[in-house]
Amino acid sequence: MSVTLKSIKKLGQENSSFESHESDDLKNQKKSENNKTSSNNAKSKGNDKGDSIRVGFFQLFRFASCSENCLMIFGGLAAVIHGAAQPCMLLVFGLMIDTFILYDIESQELRDPNKACINNTIMWINGSNHTDANATMSCGMLDIESEMTRFAAYYAGIGCSVLILGYFQICFWVTAAARQIQRIRKLYFRKVMRMEIGWFDCTSVGELNTRMSDDINKINDAIADQVGIFIQRFTTFVAGFLLGFVNGWKLTLVIIAVSPLIGIGAALMALAVARLTGRELLAYAKAGAVADEVLSGIRTIAAFGGELKEVERYDKNLVYAQRWGIRKGIIMGFFTGYLWFIIFLCYALAFWYGSKLVLEEEEYSPGNLLQVFFGVLVGALSLGQASPCLQAFASGRGAATTIFETIDKKPKIDCMSEEGYKLDKVKGEIEFHNITFYYPSRPEVKILDKLNMIIKSGETTAFVGPSGAGKSTTIQLIQRFYDPSEGMVTLDGHDIRSLNIQWLRSLIGIVEQEPVLFATTIAENIRFGQDSATMDDIIKAAKEANAYNFIMELPQKFDTMVGEGGGQMSGGQKQRIAIARALVRNPRILLLDMATSALDNESEATVQEALDKVRFGRTTISIAHRLSTIKNADVIIGFEHGRAVERGTHDELLERKGVYFTLVTLQSQGDKALTEMEKENTESKEFEEPKLEKVQSFKRGSYRSSLRASIRQRSRSQLSNVVPDTPFLTVPDTSEALQPQYEETSKTKKEIIIDDDDVEPAPVARILKYNAPEWPYMLLGSIGAAVNGAVNPLYALLFSQILGTFSLPDENEQRNQINGICVLFVLIGAISFLTQFLQGYTFAKSGELLTRRLRKIGFQAMLGQEVGWFDDPKNSPGALTTRLATDASQVQGATGSQIGMIVNSLTNIGVAIIIAFYFSWKLSLVIMCFLPFLALSGALQARMLTGFANQDKEAMESAGRISSEALGNIRTIAGIAKEKRFIEMYEEQLEEPYRSAIKKANVYGLCFGFSQCIVFIANSVSYRYGGYLVEIEGLHYSFVFRVISAIVTSGTALGRASSYTPDYAKAKISAARFFKLVDRIPKICVYKNEGEKWNDFKGSIDFMDCKFTYPTRPDIQVLNGLNVSVKPGQTLAFVGSSGCGKSTSVQLLERFYDPDKGKVMIDGHNSKNINVSFLRSKIGIVSQEPVLFDCSIADNIKYGDNSKKLTMDQVTEAAKKAQLHDFVMGLPEKYDTNVGAHGSQLSRGQKQRIAIARAVIRDPKILLLDEATSALDTESEKTVQAALDRAREGRTCIVIAHRLSTIQNSDIIAVMSQGIIIEKGTHEELMEKKGAYYKLVTTGAPIS
Repeated sequence: MSVTLKSIKKLGQENSSFESHESDDLKNQKKSENNKTSSNNAKSKGNDKGDSIRVGFFQLFRFASCSENCLMIFGGLAAVIHGAAQPCMLLVFGLMIDTFILYDIESQELRDPNKACINNTIMWINGSNHTDANATMSCGMLDIESEMTRFAAYYAGIGCSVLILGYFQICFWVTAAARQIQRIRKLYFRKVMRMEIGWFDCTSVGELNTRMSDDINKINDAIADQVGIFIQRFTTFVAGFLLGFVNGWKLTLVIIAVSPLIGIGAALMALAVARLTGRELLAYAKAGAVADEVLSGIRTIAAFGGELKEVERYDKNLVYAQRWGIRKGIIMGFFTGYLWFIIFLCYALAFWYGSKLVLEEEEYSPGNLLQVFFGVLVGALSLGQASPCLQAFASGRGAATTIFETIDKKPKIDCMSEEGYKLDKVKGEIEFHNITFYYPSRPEVKILDKLNMIIKSGETTAFVGPSGAGKSTTIQLIQRFYDPSEGMVTLDGHDIRSLNIQWLRSLIGIVEQEPVLFATTIAENIRFGQDSATMDDIIKAAKEANAYNFIMELPQKFDTMVGEGGGQMSGGQKQRIAIARALVRNPRILLLDMATSALDNESEATVQEALDKVRFGRTTISIAHRLSTIKNADVIIGFEHGRAVERGTHDELLERKGVYFTLVTLQSQGDKALTEMEKENTESKEFEEPKLEKVQSFKRGSYRSSLRASIRQRSRSQLSNVVPDTPFLTVPDTSEALQPQYEETSKTKKEIIIDDDDVEPAPVARILKYNAPEWPYMLLGSIGAAVNGAVNPLYALLFSQILGTFSLPDENEQRNQINGICVLFVLIGAISFLTQFLQGYTFAKSGELLTRRLRKIGFQAMLGQEVGWFDDPKNSPGALTTRLATDASQVQGATGSQIGMIVNSLTNIGVAIIIAFYFSWKLSLVIMCFLPFLALSGALQARMLTGFANQDKEAMESAGRISSEALGNIRTIAGIAKEKRFIEMYEEQLEEPYRSAIKKANVYGLCFGFSQCIVFIANSVSYRYGGYLVEIEGLHYSFVFRVISAIVTSGTALGRASSYTPDYAKAKISAARFFKLVDRIPKICVYKNEGEKWNDFKGSIDFMDCKFTYPTRPDIQVLNGLNVSVKPGQTLAFVGSSGCGKSTSVQLLERFYDPDKGKVMIDGHNSKNINVSFLRSKIGIVSQEPVLFDCSIADNIKYGDNSKKLTMDQVTEAAKKAQLHDFVMGLPEKYDTNVGAHGSQLSRGQKQRIAIARAVIRDPKILLLDEATSALDTESEKTVQAALDRAREGRTCIVIAHRLSTIQNSDIIAVMSQGIIIEKGTHEELMEKKGAYYKLVTTGAPIS
């Protein structure tokens, strides 16, 4: 032993880097395990598996200290003794039966009036004329009551010891595990916080957070109570079989010989079920693919009225899934039946052979027979129950792999290390020597390429250059977030790799573009810059940063909470707090990375002023794009492609006409254009203005996303100068405007989850209504289930009958009775085989039919919703398809097999209680007293575990908040060198869950012990009382066993019934979600027949003062009073920049949405009152990216008109109109060619022409062309354009396009901007106006 320990000790020494006082050596854990034969095999197995999982089971305990090892060893011992308790009980049970039988034989003898008990032997009274050799039977020795009292005491003793052992077993293991998990959590977080930034680039923060919660919990499951329970059950298995072999090896061998049949049956069943489930899932996957395709193309389906057609197509695919599901049910029914059949045959065989051994060979007493039989049975059962624990061990080992790897990993740049020099005097001169750098997450992209530059101390140096030139990267190298791949960065001539990191970072103050504030007060946020800062220092820094005034205006001044991520503050305020945080440490080096770019002009001026004040006397590096911020720098360095290409002052660089010059000229032009736009658009400017603050308050996120945003923003800031005519720059920039939506979606995600829980569980009656057509199946199944339920109590009846035979005086009668009972066993087996099969098949059939029906109804309901409903991220195609897949199949949990289980349990309990009360109502009542306790202990255990899980979750959440804040903002924390502070905060938060875990260990231990011991106590009382009844009331002893075993089986049935409730509850919630969908009344209903229809549909369209916002983005006004009208047969063209509402107006016409204000008139009818399908049937649409379905070309064209069957001639005619026919005839399969998913087999031009044919075939009165040619090359555009021109003849047409060629010959051209029409007329009229349209045409820019 000592040798292994030493070698292990060496392993532990590597871990000396942890500041943990515990000895980290692996203890040889659980010596008790070594007694077991299995442990060696388990170890060898572990090594084989090790390749995939890499962490051996015993390595999970590597962080255990000495005391925890002791706890685990004692817990293990307790578990071993606890495991032996049940076989001990069987010993007592055997002795007890023998006593009962002796007593019964004696009392039968004494009933003979010719016999009496003299001198403790039975004598014939009237002379010994019957002298038998065996007539000398002892008598009078047996006082049944005192015997029973003794046995009861044994039982009670075992029960009490089980209570104590169970408590210790659970309590010790859980406590030890809690301590180890606490230690692992701390070590893991410490290690993660010391990792270099490059490591964070390659690992996602979300992943780390789940590791911290889920993976560590998995380790916890693998080293806590599961181990104890596994040891306990394994011991029971070993002890049970030992008992069997010691007391009767013949019978044990016979029973073991039959067991492979059970094993084979179970294995086959598992195999078959797995394969069939796979098939069923495959079949459903096809239907799911249909659903996904349909929901993704919902607009196309709505436009062409294909809802019902799609429902049919989906339903066709469901049939296959249903077939496989039913087959699975049949096979499961068959195998469960088979298993029960074999089990009953086993009983018959064991009792027949066993009684033979008792009666003929007289090797066993009846008690021995039962000890052996039950010993093997209990052993086998507990082996089965031990196997789930192995699952937990395996997943724990899997989870430990990554966690332990991280804990053992050495960071490349260790921010906590004490090593490195601290210079006495810092000038602040920074020099880059030949630096080449790649980001670790993108090793193929060279960011810096042999960069050389000097930054003099005390000067302000500005970096300029296009985005991606490596400006921000240089700043990160100065902070030593990364080490360069080649070359070195020096500070005052020292390589910064030789300096102490914490000290180096304490010299540097940094202000980023997107400053990260932590969720605490303003004062605390500033204090993050310098721990030792007094309130005066903070106020001074705030004044320097121009932040003092606005802070004093807040009601709580410096104690104002800034909110999560600083969300309560505006952009300018956050920026100034960040500057104060950088200044409070009085840094030698100040780094400003686009510190003002995200601000509006006013705040920019204040912040800029603050920065100008603090620059003096410090080495300052500033990255910026606005001229105003760069102009007055001492030195400007121009970057390009990872090199510093020029250096000098503003004026020098302007003369050089290099990078800087181009930036400056572009920018000043852009500014001019902007001011002009602002003059024109004053009214719309007001419209934009309030967004600034709002957007700002919304934005938050890790530094990484802000890096990306800043890169986007910079690139846009150059673009904006090239294309000066976008009014967009009045908004900070689009990336910013979009950001809130991402934010919101992440919020809505949370809301969705809450939403689901708000659903009231659906009433079962309504679920059953959907299942009504299958009532004959359900009736048959229930009958089968009822018979199955009665089987268990009948087994109790037969079993006690066998016991009764052993006391019969006549041997032949004994044998006949036993044979009869064994035949009955076989019979019951056969019956239960049939009924199990019946139950399995019928309920599978009804359940699968229900699932299919629900899926179809649900899908139909989804397609009936208005299009706006699909914009909600909750109803994305992915979410909806999973809902179809899971909700419908979960509803089965409330009907079908569930009903079977419930009926089964109820009949079981009913029959058992009838039997019990019939044979002895007194004893039954006594036992019934214990049923509440049994039920209570089961419920308690369940409640305990879930209750604790919730508590733990809450407690862990606060720690989780800290860890996610820390990991999400790791750059900021590293920049201000505050890792230690966060580690301390995190460890503080861990105390609470740890304490509750220790408390839980005690309570859980007690409950476990109680639930285990209650069975023994119940037995003790009932057998004691049974003995009393046998003595006083002459109850036959077999009845005692009959009553007790009947009620015990019914108790287990009760437990089984209650274990189905979670499924049942889930089913009701799923059903409720499903009904909510079915009951939702869409705002625009497709399936209804109401609404106006008229015969002479002409196709005149009027938009009257339409205002509209998308329901998912109510704060962005898309249409702002749109007025335009088109007469029948005219062509209207919309032009304008993207986002001005062109496509929206088309969607209003299709009635995907209704306008918020104003109305759309069609032939003088308000579109809100027109029948939806009638209206859509008159409109043909060709969109920019046409959606094709995964079927043949002909079917795709036929999709244009779903109201009637179309002939092939009609299809070819439409294809000819769309210039498609010749190309199709050139294909090998002509019109039967499959287009692939989303039309992937075809080129864009081909897809577009199919879409045109599809629009033409329905012969629409109104044709909508939404950028129908914009995505094509010139060649295909010509063909498609020709096709469109043919299609337009004699129809009202609305065209949205960007290329002039497509618009020129329209009757009306309307120029849109910001949701209104600024000018309209023909091409010639508009050219004369020399307005917006003229500008677009002359610049020749694409109209976007």
